[in-house]
Amino acid sequence: MQKSEQPPPPAPPLPTIQSVANSGSLSFNSSINSTAGVGMQDEEITRSALSNFRAKEEEIERKKMEVRERVQAQLGRVEEETKRLGLIREELESLADPMRKDVSVVRKRIDVVNKELRPLGTNVQKKEKEYRDALDAFNEKNKEKVQLINKLVELVGESERLRMKKLEELSKSVESLH
Repeated sequence: MQKSEQPPPPAPPLPTIQSVANSGSLSFNSSINSTAGVGMQDEEITRSALSNFRAKEEEIERKKMEVRERVQAQLGRVEEETKRLGLIREELESLADPMRKDVSVVRKRIDVVNKELRPLGTNVQKKEKEYRDALDAFNEKNKEKVQLINKLVELVGESERLRMKKLEELSKSVESLH
């Protein structure tokens, strides 16, 4: 804060016509001289008052200019700060926009992939069920084949035994003929 300036002290009061008239015994000559002196004193008082008034007006004008300059300086700083804040806001928006766009693009792609995955998931479940059914059928047929092979091996083994037995009998019969 700036110190408040005090107005200059008032000028000492000058005697007025009334005070001169009340001063007592004056001669006519002194009264004429006094009247002429009073006119000069009035003029002096008027000049002094005008001078004081002008000084006050100049002081007021000077203070007004100082205040105007300070306000202008403050306005200049406010304008600079407003511009700076505007630039910062623009930078923030430019930073946010690309991220929002990228996020939006990725989210849309995720949605598209999710839509594509749903029927594929259903298809996978369907194919897995078909695979399990086919695997169960394959395993059943494989068991049946194993059982049939075992039966075949048994039958072939039985057939060989019977043939061997017959061959031995025939061989014994041929030997008995000899």
